[in-house]
Amino acid sequence: MDTKSLIQIPGYIYNEYLLVLNPHEELRNKIMEIKTKFSDTYKVPNARWSKPHITLANFVQFEMMEGKLVNRLRIIAMGYHPFKVELKGFGSFPSHTIFINVESQLQVKTLVTELRPAQRLMTLNKDNKPHFIDNPHLTVARKLLPWQYEQAWIQYQQQHFSGRFMANGMLLLKRSLNGGSYQLVQWFEFMNLPVNTRQGALFG
Repeated sequence: MDTKSLIQIPGYIYNEYLLVLNPHEELRNKIMEIKTKFSDTYKVPNARWSKPHITLANFVQFEMMEGKLVNRLRIIAMGYHPFKVELKGFGSFPSHTIFINVESQLQVKTLVTELRPAQRLMTLNKDNKPHFIDNPHLTVARKLLPWQYEQAWIQYQQQHFSGRFMANGMLLLKRSLNGGSYQLVQWFEFMNLPVNTRQGALFG
């Protein structure tokens, strides 16, 4: 997300937020091996340091909005059901990103649709609105130079990869607009609870 053009109001704390699905540890380690090898082969340091995840939404918001946002996302997660995420093979966004394909596109997109009612709490102003992912993927490396992309894609479009995990919840992460690593704000468990139970949590 481009935050360079954001005009900040003095005295307010701004954060960049990510809402993601997180593979289980064994699969994360398997994907980190791929990312580390990519980093070493094509000289792409960010591939080594970024953790494997599937982004659902990213946005910039005041830190003081965090409490309301966490409450809203908790209610959405309470009503959502766990689902299986299937990963298979590699894909790319020419000419800058190589990723692992998410086969379970519909399931992830349905979850993103459920998140859209929380859009108001993710919107900083008319120029800084949340970005909801419409093409779910798991990034291996991004912001590639043309030569890095071209050489890597020749290899990775031929490679086999498969993995799966149960999405039992989603993570909200944040970091300073100045950069640095993302920190965990909250994990939201998918509980598949009926509407009246969620309303009780909302208004209780």
